[in-house]
Amino acid sequence: MNEYEAKKMLEEYGIKVPRGVLIEDVSHIDSIKLNYPLVAKVASEEILHKSDVGGVILNINNEDELKESVRKIMEKFNSPVLVEEMVSGGIEAIVGVINDPTFGHAIMFGLGGIFTEIFRDVTFRVIPITRRDAELMLSEIKGKKILEGYRGMKVDKEAAIDLLLKISKFVKEHPEIEGMDLNPVLLRENEAVVLDAKVILK
Repeated sequence: MNEYEAKKMLEEYGIKVPRGVLIEDVSHIDSIKLNYPLVAKVASEEILHKSDVGGVILNINNEDELKESVRKIMEKFNSPVLVEEMVSGGIEAIVGVINDPTFGHAIMFGLGGIFTEIFRDVTFRVIPITRRDAELMLSEIKGKKILEGYRGMKVDKEAAIDLLLKISKFVKEHPEIEGMDLNPVLLRENEAVVLDAKVILK
């Protein structure tokens, strides 16, 4: 499913995502009520790595820039555009789901953002998980000290645990999910916000 659809499903489980709207026509921009700066992203289930193909435009500061950004993405990809409020400040994490042929669905947690593939600092549990499982996952990664507070940055670990439990429930109740990639998840002082979401169905 595209990112807009995926985030709507996540919201149904109480998972926090940035405020956003799906734009299918540039003329609809006049009516949106979001706070700048904004980000515009191609909303297509066929494109998994939006940044790699130029499908993401950041730091949009006014309506003229927004119209130009949306028009540019629509012309390039012939697709609707997801427009969201930009959220910053915090530590980037990744939460993923795989469907293993032997063990079934498993959930992954680790440090996220652009360094995920470099550090591979992740841990796994078979779904469904318990609160204790989620707590252990946070303590098992090599970068766990970052979650304890690093150079004045504070992280709401309870929000991270809550997110893992909600994703576990989400997947258990939707066995048609083949995979999920929430990256980055921004861990902030009082919340965890899913900035980018990919959900793959069987």
